[in-house]
Amino acid sequence: MITLHDPAIRGFASDNYSGIHPEVLAAIAAANEGHQSAYGGDQYTERLQEVFAGHFGDGIEAFPVFNGTGANVVGLQSMLPRWGAVIAASTAHINVDEGGAPERIGGMKLLTVPADDGKLTPELVDREAWGWGDEHRAQPLVVSITQSTELGTLYSIDEIRALADHAHERGMHLHLDGARISNAAAALDVPLRAFTRDAGVDVLSFGGTKNGAMLGEAIVVLNPEASSGLIYGRKYNMQLSSKMRFISAQLIALLEGDLWLRNARHSNAMATRLRAGVEAGLADGSISGVSFSQPTQSNGLFAILPDGVAEKLRESFRFYDWDAARNEVRWMCSFDTQESDVDAFIAEIGRLTTTQ
Repeated sequence: MITLHDPAIRGFASDNYSGIHPEVLAAIAAANEGHQSAYGGDQYTERLQEVFAGHFGDGIEAFPVFNGTGANVVGLQSMLPRWGAVIAASTAHINVDEGGAPERIGGMKLLTVPADDGKLTPELVDREAWGWGDEHRAQPLVVSITQSTELGTLYSIDEIRALADHAHERGMHLHLDGARISNAAAALDVPLRAFTRDAGVDVLSFGGTKNGAMLGEAIVVLNPEASSGLIYGRKYNMQLSSKMRFISAQLIALLEGDLWLRNARHSNAMATRLRAGVEAGLADGSISGVSFSQPTQSNGLFAILPDGVAEKLRESFRFYDWDAARNEVRWMCSFDTQESDVDAFIAEIGRLTTTQ
């Protein structure tokens, strides 16, 4: 097989654009010899339970799945009766970027509230946390948050604990979409369980793909009382892998040591470098007209560019518009983003914004 792409090309469109970390590739190869039981009856999936317990504590259960949408849909579905609803920020991935799967496939109602920084608060939750016992209203029974958020912002431990307490006091459970959970832990510099299980999260989606895996996420049930029927839901939602050992082996490679943390720290550091370089350029005049619309707290940046710059900049570097109406763009850094990539990007931003 010949290489069909230029391996030297890197961009800032998504951490999904990155390749597979070599240690993860090696883990897949190591799991490849011989036969192992299918559908999760293999030694790698058994070992994965121990690895996750090492991060989140005893009594949890992890369910490997193919992708983040599947993790969110199946996890949330296991937390809800058919009449249940989920309160989430309007920017949440489950609302904006999953093609309606939570509602169409999961059969749940999403009750969304605006959150300028992507973060829910107890006060925002209360905008939709009402109507229990009203047969005309989908019943709000789960609050779903994202860590780190779709806007690159972070919940503190205390903020998550406050949301968990607020939800639990009202008979609801707390779900966490952790597509970039490793970036959050790296940025907060705390163990994974500190802002999840210890803070009152009941069920979470654990992301691997954006942090060096080929494919594979996991639904982690931290509170067994908050979830039921997940083993059946994973199957009928087409998220049960027959050769599950290859998903589990990837997650073991990330989580058994510190690869998950090294990768996340690096991608966060590259985002910090990019923002610092742009801000330095604005200060010394080598960059003009760029502003940031969100704090940079993990591996994502949100910037507003002068008219016409985004299109020209994309001729050299891929990235996505966030709000095209106001020239807002998103730049994402990955575990394999290099300092030279960042510096070249900053230089091109400077060239284009000072020659308008």
